[in-house]
Amino acid sequence: MSKIPAPDEAFEILRRYNSEPFHLEHARTVSHVMGVFAAKYDPERVDFWRSVGMLHDIDFEQWPDRHCLKADELLHELDMNEELIHAVVSHGYGICCDTEPVLYMEKVLFAVDELTGLIGAAAKMRPTGLEGMDAKSLNKKFKDKKFAAGCSRDVISRGADMLGMELSELFTATIEAMREP
Repeated sequence: MSKIPAPDEAFEILRRYNSEPFHLEHARTVSHVMGVFAAKYDPERVDFWRSVGMLHDIDFEQWPDRHCLKADELLHELDMNEELIHAVVSHGYGICCDTEPVLYMEKVLFAVDELTGLIGAAAKMRPTGLEGMDAKSLNKKFKDKKFAAGCSRDVISRGADMLGMELSELFTATIEAMREP
């Protein structure tokens, strides 16, 4: 029987392979945003979406050169649910693996992973953080390739396309999700 851990259990699993505060905070942020999106699009599976978000970078800290490939191995060794494994691995589609996001949840993960990093960096530059941030102000940072250069604009754009959303719509939804308690 394959497992689907609750979000708090997923965090403890993540901590077996990750100790950097940045990586742990990123996982919490992505998990939170996934939960907010799930509440709107798949309310019966909020915890599942959150656990996927929590585990999406389980391998990145220790095996960055095998990102998503090692996650597949680790999650299979932990007897995780196949849908969860596919979702986690698919967020690296076209970057470090060829597992395509198919489900809406997988496309959301693909889109918001990099975007939460960009929004987080922009919030740190603002005296009010996320308060008052909107799609227009974020778009200025998005266009500045030197700002948060590690956040792939191509991946964010591809994610918006996968979701059938305009960038501004994705920006707004993700900013709002990050603001929610």
